[in-house]
Amino acid sequence: MTEPQQTAIIHIQPDVDPRVIQLYQESVRLLEYAESRIIQSPEDIKTATDDLALISNLKKAIEERRKEYIGPINSYLQDINGVFKRFSVPLTEADTITRGKILAYRSEQERIRQEEERINRLRVEAAQAEMRLKGELTEPVNLVPVAQEAPSVYRTEAGTLGTAKTWHFEVVDFAVLPDQYKIPNDVKIRKAVIAGVSIPGVRAWQEESLRVKG
Repeated sequence: MTEPQQTAIIHIQPDVDPRVIQLYQESVRLLEYAESRIIQSPEDIKTATDDLALISNLKKAIEERRKEYIGPINSYLQDINGVFKRFSVPLTEADTITRGKILAYRSEQERIRQEEERINRLRVEAAQAEMRLKGELTEPVNLVPVAQEAPSVYRTEAGTLGTAKTWHFEVVDFAVLPDQYKIPNDVKIRKAVIAGVSIPGVRAWQEESLRVKG
């Protein structure tokens, strides 16, 4: 007998929540104050500081309300995603194993094909060398059959399998790497600038910002 599915009760429509509406209305009033505010004295800055602190607190309050709404949703999503991810593991592993075996087979067939070409190339070179030396061949050049390159596309009634080649790289000698491919280390540069180090090719400056604690 199939067990009944659980049903989650989740609150939505925060735009009709009185608590959220009140926070929004306070935010609108603060916006109006900010638009009409004139800073002309230290006292004006102190008054603005009070408002900045209030803005900071309202931001935190709105964020808390948001988390109240999305918390249960995220929790259920995590549980649901976890179940389906677990159920997908056999398919993921089967896909990986099958792809790996196909690629291994194709790689081995290509290795054999290249080896056959190499053998024929050596035999032709040996025959050419004998012709230059003796003016004739003492025995015929027996070339081995060379397999055709594996197809790049396989089609069946169920589907199509395509292949692609992707370039990969690693830097083995950074000293000889052209400058256009050298990426600045932003973290290291920032630490040096903060420490007062002058770096050729780097312009450093300071900008003032405000930090508000509610």
